[in-house]
Amino acid sequence: MYTPRKITGQPDWLDADGIKIYTISVDAEAVDTAPFQSRLAFIKSELGLDWANTAAFVIFHRGAGMNYLVLVWWGNDNELFTSVSVQEDGHWLCDPGKYSFCLYDMEVMWRERNIYIDTVDCAAPSLEKYRVSR
Repeated sequence: MYTPRKITGQPDWLDADGIKIYTISVDAEAVDTAPFQSRLAFIKSELGLDWANTAAFVIFHRGAGMNYLVLVWWGNDNELFTSVSVQEDGHWLCDPGKYSFCLYDMEVMWRERNIYIDTVDCAAPSLEKYRVSR
């Protein structure tokens, strides 16, 4: 049954390449981002995008039973791409046939859609404005 979750994201929560960081917690506790950092670095290197020049965000989601890392980026002018990793039995895996983002993650995606329209898919595009908007 749906129960609201704690969603957090601050304008200065950026990784070294400018990817915006959000956290989602199944309870009121803050999410420890340390378990997610190495997985994020791995996925970014695997995808091989120019992250410093890509509008992107990541969700570190501590769910009821597992951790989810949802890396999301904009490409082809207005398309939203995703990579979902799940920490299962202490190991990260990416299995799109088994795991995807969930309705809690979609709250962040909707917010990011609107931010993208206002800051990048507009008359005066600004990646910098995108990155500080929450």
